[in-house]
Amino acid sequence: MQDMTSEERDIMQKHIAYWNNLMSEGKVLAFGPVLDPQGVYGLGIVEVENEEEVKTMILNDPANGLNQYEYYLMKAVTPKK
Repeated sequence: MQDMTSEERDIMQKHIAYWNNLMSEGKVLAFGPVLDPQGVYGLGIVEVENEEEVKTMILNDPANGLNQYEYYLMKAVTPKK
């Protein structure tokens, strides 16, 4: 985070706006940087209908190519809507 170029910073700002938009649509519950002393990385929690939706989110992320992505399915307990 501390040594980003101006181009990388611009991409990351678009990345943040992209995930904020998905949050406003109710598809993202939380996201942000994890301040691990061994190295900062991002984490997001999404609520989607199927795995293809997650793949599409990653594919359309402006930071796809700059960031590396891993995702795992979760059997989550969430508040009733």
